[in-house]
Amino acid sequence: MRRLFPVTDETAAPDSGGMPGEDVREGAGREWSLAELAAAYAYPEVGPDGPLPWLRANMVSTLDGAAQHDGRSQPISSATDMRIFGTLRALADVVVVGAQTVRQEGYRPARARAEFAGMREAAGQSPAPAIAVVSASLDLDFSLPLFTSPLVPTLILTGASAAPDRVAAAGKAGARVVTAGDGIGVDPARAVQALAGLGYTRLLTEGGPRLLGQLVAAGVLDELCLTVSPMLTAGDAQRIAGGPAVTVPQRFRLVSMLEEDGFLFTRYGRS
Repeated sequence: MRRLFPVTDETAAPDSGGMPGEDVREGAGREWSLAELAAAYAYPEVGPDGPLPWLRANMVSTLDGAAQHDGRSQPISSATDMRIFGTLRALADVVVVGAQTVRQEGYRPARARAEFAGMREAAGQSPAPAIAVVSASLDLDFSLPLFTSPLVPTLILTGASAAPDRVAAAGKAGARVVTAGDGIGVDPARAVQALAGLGYTRLLTEGGPRLLGQLVAAGVLDELCLTVSPMLTAGDAQRIAGGPAVTVPQRFRLVSMLEEDGFLFTRYGRS
C-alpha cells in the first residue's frame, strides 16, 4: 500500500532514501496495519457543539463503472479492499444498507473485532456497529441471523405507512423499527436525524446503488470512499448510485488516495 494523495515529501519522492529503484513513498511495499488504516479513514473530530452526524458511503466500482458482477460486489473487490471495508465498519456507529442489498449480499450482523475493541470503547461505542436496514415494505426474512442474533439490535428504517403486520413481525424478531418518513418510503434527511437522535452520528452506508442514489439526491452524503477496481466487466451492471439524476451535479473534493496492486482507494468529501 502506498499513499498517492495528499502529496507530501514522502509521496512526492519515490526514489530518495532507499535502494536504487526502491519505492519509498509512504507505506509503499508493505501491508498497512489496521491502526494506520483507522487513522487514514478517521471521522471528523467532534466540534465545540458536540457530535454532528457524518454520513459516508463505501462503494467499489470497476474501470467501466460497474458496481457489481453477477449481482454481487465481491468479485470486483480485493483483500485490501475488504480490510478497508472492515476498518470503516469498525469506525462507524451504524451501517445503513438497503433492503435489496441485504437480500442479494446475504448480510449478517456486524461482529466485534478484538483489534478495534479498545478504540471503540474509548470512543464510547458499542462493541460492534448496529445495522440499519432501509425498507419501505419490510419484505425481509426475519429468521436470518441479521435479526435473530446480532450483537447490537438491528434497526429498520421505514415510513409511517409501513404495514402494521410487518412492523409487528420485525419487532417480534428483535429488530427496532424507526419511522423516518411520513408515507410509505424513507426520507433520507429524516433517517440521518433519527439515527443521530439515537446516538449514532458516525454513519456508514454500503449501498446499494438505489439507496446511495437517494442519499445523493437528498444532499445528505458527506463523504464517498470509493475503491476503483482495475477490472472491466462490460454488461449492464448497476453504477454505484442509481435513481433520478440531480438537477445540478454535486462537486466533491479529493481528500486522500491510496494504491495497491492497481486498486485505488479514494476518499472524496463534500466541497
